[in-house]
Amino acid sequence: MRILVAGAGGFIGHHLVARLRENGHYVRGVDLKRPEWSESAANEFRVADLRRWPDAMAACEGMDWVFALAATMGGMGFISHAHAEIIRDNTLININTIESARLAHVKRYLFTSSACVYPNYLQTEGQRHALSENDVYPAQPQESYGWEKLHTEHLCQAYREAGWLDTRVVRFHNCYGPEGSWNDGKEKAPAAMCRKVAEAALNDNPRVEIWGDGQQVRSYMWIGDCLAGLLKLMESDHAEPLNLGRDRCVTVDKMVDIIAGIAGIEVEKVHIEGPEGVRWRNSDNRQCRDVLGWEPTTPLESGLVPTYRWIEEQAWKAAGI
Repeated sequence: MRILVAGAGGFIGHHLVARLRENGHYVRGVDLKRPEWSESAANEFRVADLRRWPDAMAACEGMDWVFALAATMGGMGFISHAHAEIIRDNTLININTIESARLAHVKRYLFTSSACVYPNYLQTEGQRHALSENDVYPAQPQESYGWEKLHTEHLCQAYREAGWLDTRVVRFHNCYGPEGSWNDGKEKAPAAMCRKVAEAALNDNPRVEIWGDGQQVRSYMWIGDCLAGLLKLMESDHAEPLNLGRDRCVTVDKMVDIIAGIAGIEVEKVHIEGPEGVRWRNSDNRQCRDVLGWEPTTPLESGLVPTYRWIEEQAWKAAGI
């Protein structure tokens, strides 16, 4: 098939392009920038701005499938303060891309939503239960990022119910792996902690700073599992939003211990003030197992090894080593 990956310069999009090419598809990658760490495997890569209607129309022309991953986003340090930028950019990107896909007669369209759509009141210290797809209402998403994701889920539903476009919606939980942001202020927690441990080893200084008390709980999904889930969902008949994440959760402190073990050093965890996000979040994978007959299974201890080694290498290069 001919497949568009919107957001092909980003972490998941870059890896998805490579997987689709391995599977024999013709892939068009579109993003504001090319991948930073290695060449894109796309048959064609267009540097374009999907916030602009003409660029979105040109991107979708002639495509059979669209994976809509393009977004302005980042870790908690970014989404906790860039509210206007996030909701402006992502609203424009998603309206333009889905309408362009409709006009281009795209056969199937997958929107990448987020676990940030789940209500804050279900993710407190006293609400320790895995989040199922039906938990999203009454709505109280996390930050502007979560509100915009939830709105676009509704947009996909409306297009599908009108018979305009065959849509799929995936709700990502935290995804990690090599070749993603690690030091630009938009990195997610696994990459940030890998960088801090690598710098601790490099500088022979055991201090690793962690925002909050380190007891924030999350689940983390290996990039290979993420790609497998995306393709399984796109090929399925399931049109309602679906969680895609590991259902094993750990504290940030525990993740730092795992990374330090990979690095072969002992660290001193220093807890400082900073944006922490919700207190407790885990993925309920019952629907994923029912719909796809599959779920992410890669252990965090395994996936963090290549992730850490790649970030360690980048830290050495940045230090001139």
